[in-house]
Amino acid sequence: MESSSVVSELEGTLVKDPDPFSYFMLVAFEASGLVRFVVLLILWPFIQLLDMSGMGDVGLRLAIFVTFVGVHESEIESVSRAVLPKFYMDDLDMEAWKIFSSYEKRVVVTKTPRVMVERFLKEHLRADEVVGRELTVNRFGFATGFTRSEGGSIADRVRLLFEDHPQPDMGLGRIPSGSSSFLSTCREQSHPPFINNQEHNRQFLRPIPVIFHDGRLVKRPVPSTALLIILWIPFGILLAIIRVGIGLMLPMWLIPYISQLFGGKIIVKGKPPQPPPAPGSSSGVLFVCTHRTLMDPVVLSTVLQRRIPAVTYSISRISEILSPIPTVRLTRIRHVDAEKIKRELAKGDLAVCPEGTTCREPFLLRFSALFAELTDRIVPVAMNYRVGFFHATTARGWKGLDPIFFFMNPRPVYEVTFLNQLPVEATCSAGKSPHDVANYVQRILAATLGFECTNFTRKDKYRVLAGNDGTVSYISFLDQMKKVVTTFKPFIQ
Repeated sequence: MESSSVVSELEGTLVKDPDPFSYFMLVAFEASGLVRFVVLLILWPFIQLLDMSGMGDVGLRLAIFVTFVGVHESEIESVSRAVLPKFYMDDLDMEAWKIFSSYEKRVVVTKTPRVMVERFLKEHLRADEVVGRELTVNRFGFATGFTRSEGGSIADRVRLLFEDHPQPDMGLGRIPSGSSSFLSTCREQSHPPFINNQEHNRQFLRPIPVIFHDGRLVKRPVPSTALLIILWIPFGILLAIIRVGIGLMLPMWLIPYISQLFGGKIIVKGKPPQPPPAPGSSSGVLFVCTHRTLMDPVVLSTVLQRRIPAVTYSISRISEILSPIPTVRLTRIRHVDAEKIKRELAKGDLAVCPEGTTCREPFLLRFSALFAELTDRIVPVAMNYRVGFFHATTARGWKGLDPIFFFMNPRPVYEVTFLNQLPVEATCSAGKSPHDVANYVQRILAATLGFECTNFTRKDKYRVLAGNDGTVSYISFLDQMKKVVTTFKPFIQ
């Protein structure tokens, strides 16, 4: 549609849930802590009562105030950039999106603060403009909890966007909604539920997927889920301590049997290679693993029932100390790292994750080709995991607590699939370039897991989520303790 335009409501239209409360809960948990999370949940019945009494705007302002008051602007922007897009994308109404994406100029109206949704809407849904509430911030950069509406009513602000253009061609929104008063400014109107339209199917443009996201919560905290999380946390912490203790004290062969008693499960597919008959009798096998969490090489060692050293780059010193397997820290200096890996392979088997960082979504990041140059005994291993409450990876928090969050889940499940060792003709010995070998291994692992291959790297991930390149620097003990408090503030604040 040439020079066509659409204005759409977000809540209840582009995303299915008309109530933004769960997104406020996400901001409260990730940007502030458990206390604010609990307070907001306690206020939920009162907010619902206000809504049913025809005072929905008062309830919304109360939710916004409790969520944002005293939170630094940079922290709000960080959560909006790294955490919220994944949950908005999961709730996207694809039929509404098909209509929305078929227009050339796209405007979205939201009743939440604009900062919460703008990054998602512009980067993933290709929106041109976002109309929403503006958070007020004091001179120190902290949110006051109040909002201001610039330019009058929603309808007036939409008209201003089309001042020099014809009125919007299409308006998408619910009929009984205060934020959908803009519909009167549009030539045509459409209301949910939206039906499948063959014309829109032909012009269907997929939203840009969310490949990188952060935050500890796996599920969107609607009130029932939030209550369940709060009730589970004390039991989860105790269970995590027990599980970590089991991993540190028991022999590897016994861990899979004992872990089942505490809810853990490991699913093994394929045939793992046998250990060498005697240490040093031949070069070790290099296990090339997909990287889902910090636990990948630990789970691999558990399955193989022997401690396989793991190559690491930027894990914390605490993680190295607590690790039940040996770790080999790389330097990012190519020739130095190559020598380290060769020495370890001369001693025996070794595990490496050539993506260099974890990815939660069904994508594989670009594989470093260094491993392909150093050995022909390559065994690809497809690792994947499932958790119910807490993610076991972080870009914004402290990585040393990743295993704790993993073990706090009621029933963590790991899937380990061993592929056949690469034939000689698929390695550098047959004249293949290291990059060809690395790309081939990436493709077969992606096919095994049903994932997509990408060219993204660890630097891409950390630039998106944390605004840095992901390097872990050595910091003082006091600074480490401050970071622990920051990471655990959802539990102790």
